[in-house]
Amino acid sequence: MSVLQGSWQHETITVNGLSLHYVTQGEGSLMLFLHGFPEFWYSWRYQIPEFAKSYKVVALDLRGYNESEKPQETEAYRMENLVRDVEGVIRGLGYESCTLVGHDWGGAIAWSFADEYPQMVDRLIVMNLPHPAKFAEALRNNPRQLLRSWYIFFFQLPWLPEFILSWNDYRAIADAFENMAIDKTAFTPADLEAYKNAAAKPGAATAMLNYYRNIFQGIVTPRSWRVLEMPTLMIWGEEDIALGKELTEGTEAYVKDFQIRYIPQCSHWVQQEKPQLVNQYMWDFL
Repeated sequence: MSVLQGSWQHETITVNGLSLHYVTQGEGSLMLFLHGFPEFWYSWRYQIPEFAKSYKVVALDLRGYNESEKPQETEAYRMENLVRDVEGVIRGLGYESCTLVGHDWGGAIAWSFADEYPQMVDRLIVMNLPHPAKFAEALRNNPRQLLRSWYIFFFQLPWLPEFILSWNDYRAIADAFENMAIDKTAFTPADLEAYKNAAAKPGAATAMLNYYRNIFQGIVTPRSWRVLEMPTLMIWGEEDIALGKELTEGTEAYVKDFQIRYIPQCSHWVQQEKPQLVNQYMWDFL
């Protein structure tokens, strides 16, 4: 699937005292894309030109990633700061609300933002990240999911995870995409180099890991969640080795207007592995 880069623009915006980088294309109401770990705006390369036909698309580099600023304090990556970044980006771009799209960690931020600022989310689309209440419940009660989430506990260690990620020219970053993907052709050598280069930027590896180092003060902390009113779509690659499909069950308890589309023979990297199908499901929902 070809990607048209001609009219993409690279911009920066200052939010909460940090310079955040984003790629934008199109005009109209705002569609804001939030990537996951260990990615950057590039994860949305198949969605940017597609949805720029009808929206002002903005694909953000989350704080600590790629070209965005990388505060050194571990606490800078707590969920409340990530949520405030999203609010600042929407308002800083001159909008009062958006269609919010998130994958993996971006999905966790999207769920949390929709809970805290429901009036700023017109529609919510989350890919391969369960509602945080469902994830927290699984970590407490589902031994299989606890085993799948072993890396979360490994990432709590100092310096060793950084060493593993950066060893042998950031081979672990490329392996994360190649090994997890069902369709091994989904990631070209150039794609893998792009991810490795982003992770190799000074301070990026530690920043990326610091999201996990705050997870027990964030998305998996028991708390009360509102029932979301905005129309919400979940897209789920069924062969996700990190997050079990069963985590999607019962999401209706937290979302009034909920749709889910499962994609068989597809990994965690759903919008990159099956971009045409993901785009079709998004258009159907929109």
